[in-house]
Amino acid sequence: MAKRTNTQTVSFLSIALPISLLIGSSAGLAGQLGYFEPAAAVTKAADLAEILQVPAGSFTYRSDGEFYRNGYAVDGPMVEKRIPIGLSLMKYQVSEGEYARCVDDGRCVAIAPAHIRGAEFPATGVSHDDAMAYAHWFSDKTGETWLVPTYEQIAFAAAGKFADDALGVDSDSRNPALRWLADYERESRRKADSEPEPKERGHFGENEYGLADFAGNVWEWTSTCHRRIDLAGAASAKTNAACGIYVTVGRHNSPMSAFVRDPKTGGCSVGAPPSNLGFRLIRDDRWYASLLKRLRDRGIIS
Repeated sequence: MAKRTNTQTVSFLSIALPISLLIGSSAGLAGQLGYFEPAAAVTKAADLAEILQVPAGSFTYRSDGEFYRNGYAVDGPMVEKRIPIGLSLMKYQVSEGEYARCVDDGRCVAIAPAHIRGAEFPATGVSHDDAMAYAHWFSDKTGETWLVPTYEQIAFAAAGKFADDALGVDSDSRNPALRWLADYERESRRKADSEPEPKERGHFGENEYGLADFAGNVWEWTSTCHRRIDLAGAASAKTNAACGIYVTVGRHNSPMSAFVRDPKTGGCSVGAPPSNLGFRLIRDDRWYASLLKRLRDRGIIS
């Protein structure tokens, strides 16, 4: 009997001890991440910005990046994608008035006087770094996780207003003059259509989902890194991604360095620069979004 009791005791300890250690380490980690701290007062996102709900669905868009095959530039491939859950994002680009609240709280850098036009105008003259700072502030204010959207997310939300940057030149053509000519004509049209002065929010209308002012004259930052992709004929594609250079979207796509506030001063790798730089945010509704936010707040992840 004594031998049997000892065996049962050892078995119990072999189970209980790891569980206790797991619980203890989990509690310690939770404490470090602030789960036991008193909850801060939060403000509803709808009290800070007008929020739009875009339903789940499938869509097709042209992949972002610069694509090459056998040394020749080609149009990016079309991608079919399903968004399984709807998106919650800002209906309008962040306005000067909304951005000023972050500045007043000491969390955002003030917009340069040259870009100030009024509270109901979109905030322009803002870099990707500025947009990230505002996203962190907005997340802290609401107790939710708000992010600069990805290229794919904004392509889905923009729907019929999202630009297709394809030149339409036969990808099998080995005559570079055809693409150079098509690219020259496109850039000439872009420069002729330029409209530098921002307009009050709502000026450029809404798309089928109610998303306002997309593809007006304010390009929007995304969190997607600019990519240069060599399709290499029949071989596997080779991708060089430059993070620090992000895709901006609007009337056309344009890669910009993260620190650039005024696109006219440089930072665009190719083509006509955007007229203005602004942004809107999207809510992260993944079940683990709050954990990611705590890790970001503590500098564990970027």
